[in-house]
Amino acid sequence: MALRTILTDSDPTLHKVCRPVTNFDSRLHDLLDDLKETLAQANGAGLAAPQVGILRRVVIVVDDQEQMLELVNPEIIAQEGEQEGLEGCLSVPGRWGVVKRPQKVRVRAQDRNGQFFEAEGEDIVARCFCHEVEHLDGHLFTEHTDHLYTNEELDELLQAQEEGGE
Repeated sequence: MALRTILTDSDPTLHKVCRPVTNFDSRLHDLLDDLKETLAQANGAGLAAPQVGILRRVVIVVDDQEQMLELVNPEIIAQEGEQEGLEGCLSVPGRWGVVKRPQKVRVRAQDRNGQFFEAEGEDIVARCFCHEVEHLDGHLFTEHTDHLYTNEELDELLQAQEEGGE
């Protein structure tokens, strides 16, 4: 396993469509292991292969049990409801935006051995499914928000919300 460098939004790789995985071999297993290690080190909620420069349809999403789901060739097959909340990205460091996403999402994907399975998530997991699958099509969350907050602006916003909620 190895830590991979996470690309930032100025890198053109992040704006390209990824190819499906067709070989479920040791190279894929190494990529999945590296993505998991890189995600854990970065303390993120999800990571897609293009974020480390690999144009393949592979993502890792942390589920509500704090387990890392390996999703190969994932596709969203069902969604319901709506949520609006702050979203960030390891490829857009220090910036946050308010994004609308489905409340509940079901994905169909393959595991590291090519077996199909389905997974479902709500709240942050649903948000992550959508966010990571969009990476595979060359899109970033920044396309869904009118304003990107800096860390300082985010701190002020959250503090104002806390004071208003007391």
